[in-house]
Amino acid sequence: MAHSPDSLALDVAVPVYNEQATLERSIRTLHEYLSTQLDVPWRITIADNASTDDTPEIADRLAEGLAGVVAVHLAEKGRGRALKQVWLASDAAVLAYVDVDLSTDLSALPPLIAPLLSGHSDVAIGTRLARGSRVVRGGKREFVSRSYNLLLRGAMAVRFSDAQCGFKAVRREVAQELMPLIEDNGWFFDTELLIIAERSGLRIHEVPVDWIDDPESKVDIVSTAREDLKGMLRVGRSIMTGRVPVGSIYAELGRRPFEQPRTASFFGQVVRFGAIGVLSTAAYALLYLVFQLGMSAQSANFLALLVTAVANTAANRRFTFGVHGRSGAVTHQFQGLVVFGIAWLITSGSLVGLHAIAPSASAQAQLIVLTGANLFATLVRFVLLRLWVFRQQRRPAASIPSSPVQKVTAS
Repeated sequence: MAHSPDSLALDVAVPVYNEQATLERSIRTLHEYLSTQLDVPWRITIADNASTDDTPEIADRLAEGLAGVVAVHLAEKGRGRALKQVWLASDAAVLAYVDVDLSTDLSALPPLIAPLLSGHSDVAIGTRLARGSRVVRGGKREFVSRSYNLLLRGAMAVRFSDAQCGFKAVRREVAQELMPLIEDNGWFFDTELLIIAERSGLRIHEVPVDWIDDPESKVDIVSTAREDLKGMLRVGRSIMTGRVPVGSIYAELGRRPFEQPRTASFFGQVVRFGAIGVLSTAAYALLYLVFQLGMSAQSANFLALLVTAVANTAANRRFTFGVHGRSGAVTHQFQGLVVFGIAWLITSGSLVGLHAIAPSASAQAQLIVLTGANLFATLVRFVLLRLWVFRQQRRPAASIPSSPVQKVTAS
């Protein structure tokens, strides 16, 4: 259908950064597809986020020459930042985005947006991990993608299958509610959007896609994975502390009945405990070095371990095992101190052994031995916390308040 700004049904954003080699070909391909295959009013928005090559000029030329194409230029880099700006400014009923390389076959676009236009679903994603998907990519990227999504489902207890496919859509009302809550401005934007949407009781529709890897992709896999792990910890903390008000979102937009988020699986508990353990070990090492300057090695070890043990128990109580509220907190801390005592015996024993072997061991050598012993003690702590301290208290996360059903009408 011809472009009609008065009744815009679909706005397809194409975030770009230094894409002068592929931008024109991709936009013309997308424009041709929308012109011939969609019967709803649409628009293409090229979201140039601080490109330094000829991308801005090419985008402007395309906007001038093709009906229904507009170009937006941002001063700062970031795919998430670009999508936030163009989606929040759009008046279309459904907001979508596709990667500029068009790795995802566009034939998946109609089934992606249909449940959003009808009001049946709130968010729609293309998935490369469904049984009906057809994917061509290298073994390394396949392994990384599947590992990331497995880690995400285990650590965050979510059910959507593919967080990173660059082929998504959302209803405008939902975008207006969620965009201000998303902190990430880069590649984790997609994952953060989906986690918040699912935890808020919104319906996520998945579409199997045909997807061919772009061998010239600019994504730094290692750096992106590291930032994604940080993002998971941040989002999980924000949801638990109420910084992201999933209850309010559910009351306004959520679907009923809604199955509450399940507690983390054993794998998810291991992941969460491991993340807390890494932070605890780093904090322990830093505290030990500080305390060791003014007291004996044994005293420094005891105090550093005590401080991190209290924080570790509190973090695992809420984040790993899903125990909320103050009920039982004192008992849990007491049991945690018992676990701490066992961990202290392990690390102290390692220190005694080191001094027996090398009486004049340096502070750095002591730190290395104690850190290794503390890692082993962390494993013991997980077993005891899971099988003893929180064995009876593990339960689903706090419920989301209910409210009257809200009617959703098709756009």
